[in-house]
Amino acid sequence: MAASSSIRLSCCFAVLAIAMAQNSPEDFVGPHNAARSDVDVGPVTWDDTVAAYAQGYAEQRRGDCALQHSDTGGRYGENIFWGSAGGDWSAADAVSSWVSEKQWYDHGSNSCSAPEGNSCGHYTQVVWRDSTAIGCGRVVCDNDGGVFITCNYSPPGNFVGQSPY
Repeated sequence: MAASSSIRLSCCFAVLAIAMAQNSPEDFVGPHNAARSDVDVGPVTWDDTVAAYAQGYAEQRRGDCALQHSDTGGRYGENIFWGSAGGDWSAADAVSSWVSEKQWYDHGSNSCSAPEGNSCGHYTQVVWRDSTAIGCGRVVCDNDGGVFITCNYSPPGNFVGQSPY
């Protein structure tokens, strides 16, 4: 009996390690830097202070999974993501969603041609040249509410009328 309990416990730790590996700092930083490299913008690095802010806000959303921005008081830029219950939504899913807005962004005119209900603002924050540090947080929401992921950016970007790069 003890041996089978030990095997089950090891299995659970392995599943937890795999889930955590899909949401590690590098799992957020890597795809950000890939998108930034595509437009010749320097890399971002992980910042534990920014990450603590992001995780704290994600924890606040655990009860309702509401797709609402935090009030950063101008300290940070912010992207948020919600994935429905039943999906194993990861860092890669969130960043991919934000970067997918690139298709509507025209750098030459610094304009967005996104269809109604969409935007380019998540993408432009990902590639904002002056944002050099990120921190992200993720929670599985209560009552099958899905997954809430947020990334914060320091210094903030997305200033109206300014080009991201």
